[in-house]
Amino acid sequence: MRAMSEPRVVVIGGGSGSAVLLAGLKQHTPNITAIVSMFDSGGSTGILREEFGYPPFGDIRQCLVALAGNDQKADALRSAFDFRFHSDSSLNGHSVGNLVLAALTSALDSGVVGAISELSRMLEITGRVIPVTLEDAQLCAELENGTVVVGESNIDQRGEETPPIKRVFLDRQVKANPDALSAIAEADVIVLGPGDLYTSVTPNLLASGIPQALHSANAPLAYVCNVMTKLGETSGYDAARFTEVVFSYLGGIKLKYAIVNTQTVPEDVQARYKTEGAEPVDPDGEKLLDYAENVMNEALLNLGPPVRHDSERLADLVIDLAKKAAPEPA
Repeated sequence: MRAMSEPRVVVIGGGSGSAVLLAGLKQHTPNITAIVSMFDSGGSTGILREEFGYPPFGDIRQCLVALAGNDQKADALRSAFDFRFHSDSSLNGHSVGNLVLAALTSALDSGVVGAISELSRMLEITGRVIPVTLEDAQLCAELENGTVVVGESNIDQRGEETPPIKRVFLDRQVKANPDALSAIAEADVIVLGPGDLYTSVTPNLLASGIPQALHSANAPLAYVCNVMTKLGETSGYDAARFTEVVFSYLGGIKLKYAIVNTQTVPEDVQARYKTEGAEPVDPDGEKLLDYAENVMNEALLNLGPPVRHDSERLADLVIDLAKKAAPEPA
């Protein structure tokens, strides 16, 4: 393992969970690669995907914005790209960042890869953002009663009356982006999550070649468990169950680390989330060692709203893991 003061960190996921970690990591190292799920089908992304055939931009946009520079120009661009028009307007809830990515994808010969590169330059991001695949597919979920739900947004928006998810899969096989495989091979530490288990984290593991690359990687593999459950997706899951699911989609590859929050969510905050059918994830450690060699129990909450991981504390922890794997020479 290569020793360095600015380690190469690969974050695999998408959405707001990855964005939280990326925002903290950019304070430590320029060598960040965000590998992003490409199966979103809701909101602005879903409209652009269905109407014009564009790839899903939502998770890409969130990760680019999270890695954007900290000067006034970058702050203004970040605010602009994150702006979303009202859903009742003629612009139908579109995000400005999604529209810019769509325009750049059409205007540039290099398509979505070129669009990401150009927007990365405009935002002066730290690191890079890589789609997990450059091929198109729909995320599907088989429920415990045998029903199949097609489309990420349909899986994400199910209510409490529907049966639990048995498994997720793609409607067609897709190959992993070669750039994603190269980043995994060169990493000092690889982090899965945080993020929605079945719609942000595990979909990346469905791209052909990703589990194999993670198995072959020299870098330690860590999973950051969510701090709250999600109605219709992970209701009743404890930390061991979250980690078991990730373990299964890795093909039985044992994680080096499972990172679990042990900080208590205040009762008044829990009461607000209870109305949404969500509750704090129980940091159950009894079975975690079946799926991870090491369990890191840490106080990692930012109470928001919304409740999520503390960006700085989580990033500090990940950087420490990278440096532990690649110690500086004496």
